[in-house]
Amino acid sequence: MAGQQFQYDDSGNTFFYFLTSFVGLIVIPATYYLWPRDQNAEQLRLKSLRRVHGRCLWYRLRHMKSQQSIVPTLKKAALLFGWAIFLLLAYKVSKLDREYQEYNPYEVLHLEAGVSIAEIKKQYRVLSLKYHPDKGGDEAMFMKLAKAYSALTNEEARDNWEKYGNPDGPRVTSFGIALPAWIVDQKNSMLVLLVYGLAFMVILPVVVGTWWYRSIRYSGDQILINTTQLFMHFMYKTPTMNMKRLVMVLTAAFEFDPRSNKEAIIRPTDNIEVPQLIRELGNINVKKKEPPFCYPYSLKARVLLLTHLARMDVSENIEEDQRFVMKKCPALLQELINVGCQLTMMATSRGGLRAPRLTSIENCMKLSQMVVQGLQEAKSPLLQLPHFEEEHLRYCISKKYKVRTLQDLVSLKDSDRRNMLRFLGEEKYDEVMAVLGSIPYINMETKLQVLDDEDSNNVTAGSIVTVTVTLRRKRTSEMFEKEDAPLPTEETNAEEQGDAKNKTKVWQNKNKGAKKAAKSKKKKLTKKKPVTQQQAKGDKAKHPNGNVAGNKLILLFNKDRDEESDKQSDTEVDEIAGDDEEEWEALQQSIQRRERALLETKSKVTHPVYSLYFPEEKQEWWWLYIADRKEQTLVSMPNHVCTLKDIEEVRRQPPVCALPHLFFYSGKGDIVVCVSDSSPLDEKDV
Repeated sequence: MAGQQFQYDDSGNTFFYFLTSFVGLIVIPATYYLWPRDQNAEQLRLKSLRRVHGRCLWYRLRHMKSQQSIVPTLKKAALLFGWAIFLLLAYKVSKLDREYQEYNPYEVLHLEAGVSIAEIKKQYRVLSLKYHPDKGGDEAMFMKLAKAYSALTNEEARDNWEKYGNPDGPRVTSFGIALPAWIVDQKNSMLVLLVYGLAFMVILPVVVGTWWYRSIRYSGDQILINTTQLFMHFMYKTPTMNMKRLVMVLTAAFEFDPRSNKEAIIRPTDNIEVPQLIRELGNINVKKKEPPFCYPYSLKARVLLLTHLARMDVSENIEEDQRFVMKKCPALLQELINVGCQLTMMATSRGGLRAPRLTSIENCMKLSQMVVQGLQEAKSPLLQLPHFEEEHLRYCISKKYKVRTLQDLVSLKDSDRRNMLRFLGEEKYDEVMAVLGSIPYINMETKLQVLDDEDSNNVTAGSIVTVTVTLRRKRTSEMFEKEDAPLPTEETNAEEQGDAKNKTKVWQNKNKGAKKAAKSKKKKLTKKKPVTQQQAKGDKAKHPNGNVAGNKLILLFNKDRDEESDKQSDTEVDEIAGDDEEEWEALQQSIQRRERALLETKSKVTHPVYSLYFPEEKQEWWWLYIADRKEQTLVSMPNHVCTLKDIEEVRRQPPVCALPHLFFYSGKGDIVVCVSDSSPLDEKDV
């Protein structure tokens, strides 16, 4: 471009500006994201969990790691070093002289702006005598004085200075490049080209290619694509998958294969230790030649999983590999559930495909609980409590107490509980009660609606039904507090006995057949009302504390709802008209809640699970799904509820093709199920 000139930084001053900006762009974000958080807060959190979780493996590992880890110290040292460089560069920049300053002839002559010509001439005469080269003065300074005097006394030079800032007229625009001049020096050209070629033609493509190759091997849930395909094959091949088969499929995941995952390790000592563990475990289908179950990595992972469930002692090397396998299992089981749900939806929508049975998917949920608790399926759920051993169970299952589940243990009176657990000392008993009181139980309320409809509570065949489930988490310790409630008095007991005496005896009923006929006629004439929320919920609120499978709450549906008469009395019409405003307000509130839920990001850190043998801290998460018990299939895909702290509302929309089941099954038909993914919980339906 004409009138412009690009030049490199010979002095190296502008390079410091570039370097300061570059270091600041790295150090400031790195400090925000990488500076170790307050370790005291983590220590206080662990201290608050010590009373309940102090014996858990993950707690002991976390406590040791926080004491021995030097990573936070190294991060702080690296960040402080970066800040030291940044501040040093900033100080260097602040001390640099300005090379490009605005030309001002008044400053050169040491005059104030706007003085008269006579004063300018007088000042020039004095300074020229001082700096004249013939009298030993500075020649460069004398030339500056002459230029300034000309700019202030010559009209043409004065006009140029006022227009262009220079008495000589417009000058060439100079752009400085913030790189030192030695970079473009011909002597260093080959070295610079070599560095550029190595950085942009070798290192950058290798880094991007490596990242891309690794990323395409994993799904969005960080599960290998090959593992998902493997699960899809065996889930379709074996629709009804028992626990033994499920363990084999799970441990065949490619996450445990050293060729696919560098974290997995095959040790030379495995040839000695793994066969020994196989002999101790017994029959684990070692002779099965079906690939990949017969591969060494799959066999080793299966042995490690079974030894964990059996709570067997293993060597240090095997224990390290076992912890790696256990950490991977919950995510892999969640992927198995997702695969089973996808196959179920494909079979429902397309037809002709074999959908996995409900027992297969629920076995995945069972196995997740078993892995977290380190408990075999046939073992008593009481063994997840501290200080409980196999020999102690005979005190619990005796004819006097008949305690087989955690729910039975909670239901005992405090005096009976203390008497039954007398083999524990006072300190151990308090610890057991603290753990038992921390176990959650869930209250579940269900509501059936047809959203965006005039009568949202009127459900007919073909309607798009939304099942709204409200989960309320409570602690089992609240049930202990209810034990202290006052018992009924003698007066109330007497009244109840009097009412019982006043009841009509069976032999006093007259015209029994006539009454039955009249009742049957009334039933035919009476309009059948939909099942209300209270009826569906029932008076019971089960807490998930029992055998491995989870808390299951039945949602009953009226099978004769589409046979209702269209005629309504005037009173019912008035009531409906009076409730329009309330329904409208409720609809608006539900819309606002949904909008807030879309914008709000909730933390998945809920409550830590009590797990004696799991090597990682596990949060309380739940599966919520609608199942058809009669057909042994899923009606809706399980929703993994990961944000339940106190109250959580979940909406599910069963497919339209599944709606006939909703209306024509009851009892052991369609149910809404809430299952924990980490604790052996109660299997009973409510």
